[in-house]
Amino acid sequence: MASPPSSPENGDQPEFAPEDSPEKPAPSPHHKMSPRNRALFFVTAWLIVLLPFLFWWNTWFGRQLPDKQISEYLQDEKHPRHIQHALIQLGERMGRHDSRAARWYPDMIRLALHPVEEVRNTDAWVMGQDTSGPGFHEALLKMLQDQSPMVRGNAALSLVRFGDPSGRPHIVALLQPARIVAPSAGRVTDTDKVGTAIHQGGLIAKLQVDRSAVASQNGQQTTEVRSPISGRIRTISVAAGTTVVAGSEIASVDPGDEQVWEALRALYLVGQPDDLSAIRPYQRELPEISGRLRQQALLTEKAIRDRAAH
Repeated sequence: MASPPSSPENGDQPEFAPEDSPEKPAPSPHHKMSPRNRALFFVTAWLIVLLPFLFWWNTWFGRQLPDKQISEYLQDEKHPRHIQHALIQLGERMGRHDSRAARWYPDMIRLALHPVEEVRNTDAWVMGQDTSGPGFHEALLKMLQDQSPMVRGNAALSLVRFGDPSGRPHIVALLQPARIVAPSAGRVTDTDKVGTAIHQGGLIAKLQVDRSAVASQNGQQTTEVRSPISGRIRTISVAAGTTVVAGSEIASVDPGDEQVWEALRALYLVGQPDDLSAIRPYQRELPEISGRLRQQALLTEKAIRDRAAH
């Protein structure tokens, strides 16, 4: 066993390290950032904060637009979101019965034929805010033939404000799951999961399509299959690796609460007994059906039965 170190006794001096032993190096001074690097650091940090804010500011539809900017946005074909922003601002003015909005009514009628679905969809909703708008009723009736189910649905909802129930079948369709089909034949490479919440235009699945007639690296092309409505994925009918033909069902999507809410309110006014089978599923006490929807579904059925009785 090793003995403990001896302590100095009888005046013996403790031993010290030899003078020529290397000394512990002094700590190096802190590196100071140059003014140029410091400026670059602050500019970068500022941009990290500023750029997301600017993006949000430019895409936020709640930002108030002056009259001049509304006119410019309605003509901005390169930025459809600018057109939507202006339309929403006008819809708010129309809801306040602001007569100054009437100067843009011809633009709204023109936009009913816009090539971008989101613009037509917003336009159909906004035209329902003023039933005295010249030409609005006729434009909405034509929009019932639109290729987009959402545009048809919004046009039908707006027509109810005019006392016109001619879009009722499209309103009933808003209560039903959207059927998502393959746009062309191909092999499914990826799908989302059942129960996933999804926005309008959200990705449902990917298809690998044979495009041998098209010049590409491997003769194949990926096609994205997207949801036409906001809601929740109800079913996925195919698995990854499955080969599908054009028009075959890939998935179905249950409509979101706001879409169902507006449809039930409209059917409260124009619904018929034939519509009850589409309304009753929303009367069930299920976790995915809110109390607000359940109550409105019950009120809508009662209103339909009362009309039928009289």
